[in-house]
Formats: sequence, structure tokens, C-alpha cells
Amino acid sequence: MKYLIVSDIHGSLPRLEKVLSFYESGSYDMLVLLGDILNYGPRNGVPEGLDGMGIVGRLNAMADRIVAVRGNCDSEVDQMLLTFPCLADYAILVAGEKKIFLTHGHLFSADSLPFGYDVFISGHTHLWSLGSKDGRIVCNTGSVTFPKEGRVPTFATLDEDGFLRVRSLEGETLDMCHI
Repeated sequence: MKYLIVSDIHGSLPRLEKVLSFYESGSYDMLVLLGDILNYGPRNGVPEGLDGMGIVGRLNAMADRIVAVRGNCDSEVDQMLLTFPCLADYAILVAGEKKIFLTHGHLFSADSLPFGYDVFISGHTHLWSLGSKDGRIVCNTGSVTFPKEGRVPTFATLDEDGFLRVRSLEGETLDMCHI
């Protein structure tokens, strides 16, 4: 299976459209949403192309190919609009023999890794990173809408070759590791 993993869309339809274009051109099987899907949040500015209902329409059309978890800006009102579950605090994927813990990052983080997983993937900080801690791979996908510290907008992919890649919004590989 091929996964495209994105966090912190914060209501920007143009940014989601770029991600979905890469998803479609790369023939990905599943879209993994790590929270902060519709709401731009009180600490952020209003994003370019803010269009919550446009995002709802695009994502609901592919609901059978989405795994989603709740971010700190997601709410029950969002769940009323989205036709896929999005309020779980975490999800588990299994890729080959590797167990992958998916979360937004505001409840579970790289500083307090849950036990029993080979890979930890989150968002929340808007700062992409890829490395290891305590013998496990740790990835933060960054944000496609509000990257911090002058970084480029980013998302991640996990391909059939077993490589986890952090990518720029244009699809360029910024870092990668084999899981």
C-alpha cells in the first residue's frame, strides 16, 4: 500500500488541491490526515483560499480512502460535515511487519513516545522532521499551510518500497528513511 500523510491543512483548499494532485499522480492508495483539517486556529492568520466546505466536498468524495485523526483545532462540528471518522486521538497502521502510530501531536509527541510501535508520525508543530529516538523512527510531517521558522510547506509519503519521505508541497523529497 502507498500512503500520503498530511497534517495541518487548516482550511486552505488550494494547499489541499496541491496535495491531492500529488496523491492522484502518484497513485496513492490511502490519504492519512493527521488533524487540523478545516479550522485555521486562533493563533494562525487566515490562510490563502480558506474554504472549509470546499475541503469537505473534496475529502468526502474520497472518504473510503482516508484514515484521519483529530487535531487540536478539530471539533465535533467538523465531524458533522465529514463522512469519515476524524475524532480519534490516534490510529495504527501496519506496513509489512512495522507498526506505525499516527497522531496529531498535541496529546502524544516525540517527547513522550508510546510503547510498542516502530514508527511514530505526527504533525502539530508545523516543523517537519525525520529521525530516530529510542530505536524508533520519528517523523513530523510539518504543515502544508502554515509552516514555521521559514520552512517550506510539507507532507510525507510512505511508499511500497518501505521508504518514508518528507516532501515539499511540489513533491520534492527533503529527507527519507527506510522503515
